[in-house]
Amino acid sequence: MKNYPLLEPRPIRDLKQMLDESAQLFADRPVFHAKASQDASYQPILYKTLKADVDALGTALVDLGLKDTRIALIGEHRFEWAVSYLGVVNGTGIIVPLDKELPSHEIRNMVERARTSAVIFSGKLAEKVAEAVQGNDGVRYLIHMDAKEDDGKILSFSRLVEKGRALLAEGNREFLDAVIDPDEMRIILFTSANTSKSKGAMLTHRNIASNLYAVSRMFELRSDDVMLSVLPIHHTYECTCGFLLTVYKGSSVAFCDGLKYIAKNMAEARPSVMLCVPLLLENMYRKIWESARKKGADKKLRIALKISNFLRKLGIDLRKKLFAEIHHTFGGRLRLMISGAAAVDPVVMKGLQDLGILAIQGYGLTECSPILTVNREFYYKDASCGLVIPCCEIRIDDPNDAGVGEIIARGENIMLGYYEDEEANQAAFKDGLFLTGDLGCFDKEGFLYITGRKKNVIITKNGKNVYPEEIEMLLNKSPYISESMVIGKDLPDEEDITLAAQVVPDMDAIRELPGGAELSSEQIRDMIWKDIKEINKNMVSYKRIKELVIRDREFEKTTTKKIKRYAEGNK
Repeated sequence: MKNYPLLEPRPIRDLKQMLDESAQLFADRPVFHAKASQDASYQPILYKTLKADVDALGTALVDLGLKDTRIALIGEHRFEWAVSYLGVVNGTGIIVPLDKELPSHEIRNMVERARTSAVIFSGKLAEKVAEAVQGNDGVRYLIHMDAKEDDGKILSFSRLVEKGRALLAEGNREFLDAVIDPDEMRIILFTSANTSKSKGAMLTHRNIASNLYAVSRMFELRSDDVMLSVLPIHHTYECTCGFLLTVYKGSSVAFCDGLKYIAKNMAEARPSVMLCVPLLLENMYRKIWESARKKGADKKLRIALKISNFLRKLGIDLRKKLFAEIHHTFGGRLRLMISGAAAVDPVVMKGLQDLGILAIQGYGLTECSPILTVNREFYYKDASCGLVIPCCEIRIDDPNDAGVGEIIARGENIMLGYYEDEEANQAAFKDGLFLTGDLGCFDKEGFLYITGRKKNVIITKNGKNVYPEEIEMLLNKSPYISESMVIGKDLPDEEDITLAAQVVPDMDAIRELPGGAELSSEQIRDMIWKDIKEINKNMVSYKRIKELVIRDREFEKTTTKKIKRYAEGNK
């Protein structure tokens, strides 16, 4: 593979300009595919409808006196969420997207810290939100996405949009004529906090717009592409790349009913592109092989893969035909999967590509709006998280002999800083560059490789560095391990740090074994320990697992399915 010239999408300076232009260019095309219920069919929502509703909601919010205030937004991925986000940032105030999975006391904390004047919320979260804002006089309005009528300070979303339409008809242009300062804080995004207390990243229109433009120069999102929205939409990865990028490029988004309905929704929406995280990607690949084994077709699949790979060397690509049944399972149109949040096993990436589904990795952080690197559609490496996007610069700080050091970055996509947290800001920047906290290195072609989190590195008494993520990836290849976490223990009777693996068994896979349902806890432990011993054989001594703990529950995770190491380590 050879690199090729960057693409040239239309330039944008802010999200208001982006929406205005997209609504003109793609007015009668679908921007979303939504369902009234799980059993209903997907119905298209047009670009011109999105623009009209954003203008109406924004006009109504400004009329309520919410100009330049902070407005929290919490709910599942749905049309009203998208309208609310754009209706706030494009001329009303500052949006504060919140995780719908948060308990009420954490929502309360973030609403208070951000000093929000209103909360827009889904009906499913009404009780939780009411509890979170109880006694908070600063919250002037609660805007209910599913309410039919107003009830005191709880306003109906649909009524508010109707009011905005009426104001627009009367000539109110305060929202329409709002001038966007691209360098002013307009978004507060609280980080996932997989290490400690969440911090509020302050983002601007320029941050997001520069990221959209730069990512669009790396790979093509086509106007006929349909993206299935699976990840939490409040998260910057899904919000920027799964929602705003599609609006920018004239593509469309189908809202998923939930993780357990992915297969059903893929068959219904027939997506061509999907954003995912490693856990989701690896589970999908594992299920392909599990399904083949159950049907007794795994040997046939291996033979087909060998034939396909041989033919591809001759320039003949029959993957869509040879693996038509697998493609049909995913809707029949899936061509691209982009994984972020953490490293993916390269075997999984290549395995999907051999089946005719291009799977590539990207890398970024909330503080970077979020993308820093991404592989390209026709120039990629399975083990790498890609090439640096055009809007930013990345360096490796204080590299060791292997070239591994902390990844630091600067560019138009880097946040203003952390909201009201000067101590965190002092720690986050060095000579104008943002310290990501991730460790990595570049190869000679400029591809970036992540080795782990700086805070997670286990240092032996001899000064050797152990990257737990590297060992966890090997452990998770075992068919009997669902997930794992490696920690270092300084035991009084040991000369060096002891590496311990906490493991969640894959009970579904174990039960499928002959007699698997009758296995005792001790037998399951012995089976997993046997796999770990095989892994240890290929590891240098200081990287070998010496202790095993079997867990009976999953690890606590962030919204992007990363283990909350800080939380788990303090239990």
